Amino acid sequence: MSNEIFVAFATQKGGIGKSTVTALAASYLHNMQGHNVAVIDCDAPQHSIHELRERETKLIDESLYFKALACDHFRKIKKNAYPVIASDALNALDDAERMLAEEEVKPDIVFFDMPGTLKSNGVVKTLSQMDYIFAPMSADRFVVESTLQFAVMFRDNLMTTGQAKTKGLYLFWTMVDGREKNGLYDLYEDVIAEMGLSVLSTRLPDSKKFRRDLSEERKSVFRSTIFPMDASLMKGSGIREFSEEIAGIIKPQ
Repeated sequence: MSNEIFVAFATQKGGIGKSTVTALAASYLHNMQGHNVAVIDCDAPQHSIHELRERETKLIDESLYFKALACDHFRKIKKNAYPVIASDALNALDDAERMLAEEEVKPDIVFFDMPGTLKSNGVVKTLSQMDYIFAPMSADRFVVESTLQFAVMFRDNLMTTGQAKTKGLYLFWTMVDGREKNGLYDLYEDVIAEMGLSVLSTRLPDSKKFRRDLSEERKSVFRSTIFPMDASLMKGSGIREFSEEIAGIIKPQ
């Protein structure tokens, strides 16, 4: 019996850090929590997560230091890096099924990084087959309104009518400026609660460390599809709490 859980990070607004959050949550759950994860990168044509994997693989191939580091890491966690499949919203489900049939180690969680607009061909159809959807938003009125519009449309037209298999749709705050008052978020959340929507308790900060990729110049890494996040960089990032909150909701086997 197939027990994998399909999870999408989806939004109607680009530039909200959706792909970064997907990569970080996948990395934490795969490398630190022991779950088997796969990522279907549907965010064509940029394919940010797949491009990151390609760059990292090239760096490892060309560096004895990174090669040894990767071997040591895989030995420690007793498994390989999670698969990253470049796809698009129209073919994502077929590519996911093909990957599941071919992978020797079956993933517990398949993350889908969706395009930043519902207008892309196949987005709504693919989202309707997700077990859980998580939608990022920032404390910008236009972003909040757009995200709420998406969430209400999807819930009312697809979830409540049984056209979607989705068990839960959750919003979450990202790019949180530490100088902003919590009262602003509390006000937004009061309105969101009145609409019958759920918001994760973890708020992700606006931090440059989220963009700290693997490179020859630096030895510590945060955003990676292969290596775990550097422990010192993880402090204050919210990624541990965010990923564990998601795992508590989706309950992978």
